Amino acid sequence: MERMRAARLHLPDRSLVVEEVDRPVPGPGEVLVKVEAAGVCLSDVHLIDGTLSPMYLEGDAFTLGHEVAGTVAATGPDVTGWSPGARVVLQAGEERRGRTYTRGVDYDGGWAEYALATASTLVALPDTLSFEQAAIIPDAVSTPWAAVTATGDVRPAEAVGVWGAGGLGAHAVQLLRAVGAYPVVAVDPAPAARERALEFGADLALDPADPRFGEKVLGASGGVGLAAAFDFAGVPPVREQALTVLAPKGRLVLVGLTDQPLTVTDGTLFSYFQQRILGHYGSESHHVKQLVRLAEGGRLDFSRSITDVLPLEEAASAVRRMETKEGDPVRLILRP
Repeated sequence: MERMRAARLHLPDRSLVVEEVDRPVPGPGEVLVKVEAAGVCLSDVHLIDGTLSPMYLEGDAFTLGHEVAGTVAATGPDVTGWSPGARVVLQAGEERRGRTYTRGVDYDGGWAEYALATASTLVALPDTLSFEQAAIIPDAVSTPWAAVTATGDVRPAEAVGVWGAGGLGAHAVQLLRAVGAYPVVAVDPAPAARERALEFGADLALDPADPRFGEKVLGASGGVGLAAAFDFAGVPPVREQALTVLAPKGRLVLVGLTDQPLTVTDGTLFSYFQQRILGHYGSESHHVKQLVRLAEGGRLDFSRSITDVLPLEEAASAVRRMETKEGDPVRLILRP
């Protein structure tokens, strides 16, 4: 059995260790992918710190990494349409027995030299799209894309707000601009994050502690309020603030994950204005394909999203940088 390096999380003590493991062998319907780039996400940080835990994992250790791009190394029996050397990006999960299993959470991911994938979760990559940019599409970009286009159902010229201008939130700003939302208001307490939001296309970037916050949002939206507000921070005060500036029939989309209660301070007004709160998680397979196509056509550019590229052995350092926001990263990439 051939061996490979992988960054694995051991759940009993939440330790992240780069170690030698058996290289997987593709079975029926499976493809072995040589990993060229793997994204580091805040979800990975939360898996390590214990905020998140796998739901369907078998065993007590797994390889992290749900944002993965690379080349086909080998195919299992009955696999057609893929051959060694093909450039691919992997979907961040798949359906199994009616449940959604997440790569790098419920089964081994891509923080490794090789990753095993069901053939149906592969998406072909054009030569014009780098592995680094492609790797982040299945979560950092597809999650906000699905939130904007599907759950939030944003229409052209609608006023929208984005709370939290980190990796997902900054992409949400870019994508909202791409679908014609106006104005796009970004909200973040960090000056660097607000500056990044403006660079990604926000029309206005506000500090949530600004004493004139509500007045400024109403002014930007023509006195009506926001048709849609997106919480990428997963913080209760964000949700409460967003509800105060929603337009009648406006919707609040919850993208950031938290185990804290959701509070609607004035339930009467909420009902009177017929507002809605919508939960959102991840994306579907067609969203990744759409984004690859749009990037191939030059409609979207993710080059400024790649803050740094690090070797696999520096996985712990990458996690620490994401956790502490050292250097204000949008996305860090591991290259095995």
